[in-house]
Amino acid sequence: MYEEYWGLKEKPFDNTPDPRFLYHSQQHNEALARMLYVVRERKGAAIFTGEYGSGKTLLSRVLWHELQQENKYQAVFILNPRLSGLELIQEIVYQLNSNEIPTNRLDLFHSLHNILYTNYQQARHCVIVVDEAQAIGNREIFEELRLLLNFQLDNVFLLTIILLGQPELKDIIVNLPQLNQRMAMRFHLKALNEIETKEYILHRLRVAEAKREIFQEDCFGQIYHFSRGVPRLINTICDLALLTGFGNGLKFIDRDTILKVNEDLSSAGGLQDLGPLPK
Repeated sequence: MYEEYWGLKEKPFDNTPDPRFLYHSQQHNEALARMLYVVRERKGAAIFTGEYGSGKTLLSRVLWHELQQENKYQAVFILNPRLSGLELIQEIVYQLNSNEIPTNRLDLFHSLHNILYTNYQQARHCVIVVDEAQAIGNREIFEELRLLLNFQLDNVFLLTIILLGQPELKDIIVNLPQLNQRMAMRFHLKALNEIETKEYILHRLRVAEAKREIFQEDCFGQIYHFSRGVPRLINTICDLALLTGFGNGLKFIDRDTILKVNEDLSSAGGLQDLGPLPK
């Protein structure tokens, strides 16, 4: 809608997990490196947490794009973890092999074992990514995930499980000792700092092929303050700012535009009202 007005090839601040837009902060690079290590070394399980909107799902997509280049992995993405134990295994088998899915639990596990072992013989590895894992309401699911880690040979796991979730997921796993002990890697994503927030905004504008300055310098501190450095909130603020600037015929996004956007979002319940900027 506003892309042509601002000279952009595409919208730079959509809240979709497009790997091209990943901002490689130090901590995002470390998280990605740890994910790749867990998978390539065929570790059993790992847990990656972060605040809502910190970029966990986007990192999982970047992980998969990296692994696709190597052509020796199969991925399963569980985006809705509110399943029964049987439904979880059925979904995994379906994504690995979309032929007829057994309804009997024993046959289902035999089918999954055959898939995993065939992959191993073909030098392929299965990666199961469970997003929003803190939303799992049934301990049965965590038990099924733990049991999946029993698919292993003497010296190697036949699959790797990566759990992504909000901070409370850490406490959930700690209270499940048998699963907690299986975690080979842990990492927590924090919000961006003020410098990273500015770099994040400029990075996404470059990916969208911005040809000129759009946000004035005095905007970045405000955006950081109102977003608290959370990428999803940064996107929301910047996207609405570009729309507002377009609607008002502005040449640049200025301080007043960001203040107006924050007021609109706060009054609509989209952002917590943090008050005025610190002096």
